[in-house]
Amino acid sequence: MIKIALDAMGGDNAPHDVVHGGIEAARISKGRFEVVLVGDQNLIEKEIARHFRIIDLPFSIVHAADAVAMDAQPSQALKQKESSIAVAFRLHKDNNVSAVVSAGNTGAVMATALMQLKRIQSIRRPAIGMLVPSETGKTLLLDVGANVDSRPGDLLQFGIMGSIFYSHVFNKEQPSVGLLSVGHESVKGNEVTLKAHEMFRNSNINFIGNIEGGDIVRGNVDIVVCDGFVGNVLLKFAESFHGFFKANMRIFIRKYLFSKIGALLMKPTFEGIRKAFDYQEYGGAPLLGVQGYCIIAHGRSTPRAIKNAILAAHKTVVENVAGHILKGVEQLAIS
Repeated sequence: MIKIALDAMGGDNAPHDVVHGGIEAARISKGRFEVVLVGDQNLIEKEIARHFRIIDLPFSIVHAADAVAMDAQPSQALKQKESSIAVAFRLHKDNNVSAVVSAGNTGAVMATALMQLKRIQSIRRPAIGMLVPSETGKTLLLDVGANVDSRPGDLLQFGIMGSIFYSHVFNKEQPSVGLLSVGHESVKGNEVTLKAHEMFRNSNINFIGNIEGGDIVRGNVDIVVCDGFVGNVLLKFAESFHGFFKANMRIFIRKYLFSKIGALLMKPTFEGIRKAFDYQEYGGAPLLGVQGYCIIAHGRSTPRAIKNAILAAHKTVVENVAGHILKGVEQLAIS
């Protein structure tokens, strides 16, 4: 059975929401995976005691005496050898688990993953990918924060890793890849994107050219490539729409009587829209380019988000995404 380490102490509402999400994932495992809760054993057991019918569920506990603060610097976190993040990745490094899920300090998770798991050969900079909703389904955006400054070759590798991930996780041959820029024309962009565009054109991936921000939500492309600075700003902006939509719907429904009646009739539709824009439905962001599997969940993750992050981790392990990246990165780089 596949084992997935869950950082029980990572996140704004840890360990309560994290342990809850881990137990919910264990309930629907059906023999596919075991959840390994990593953190303060006493605190974890107190949270587990809140749940019923757990005797036969596939989960276990590994004690970690320390926890990384959400605002800690990555360098500081690396010194905490017995933190839940460090212990979880040691379990992965020693092949005691197949993946790590954490809603903790992103910088600490990144730094520890790189130290413990190392980069995939030929990958200079690992990237964090995030699934965002579009009119046609899901779009993978990367990088969304691992690399503030990127070289043209890094952007090409992001596109290659994203293409491999998307093709195996969503069973789509040759998913389309677009380079985020200030215009569709190949002559538009800064020095990095102009050079990256040329490299993409000479690669073997399904590169459709430059795209603009509006192409993401229209679903005109499967994978969107940008540096981590732009990607993180874009992601945080997109995440705000879920709360913005809910708040405005409440205002208009309360304001008009017929809106209240219509809201009752439209409840299933609203629920569908809510799910499409809710980050919790996507679980977390895969860290691509390391020799292993890591899903980075949102710091404010609810139990549902943690559960979905564990399911996402299981999917990447089953599909052997890291193995395919190792084999495919040089094959796809240059035609």
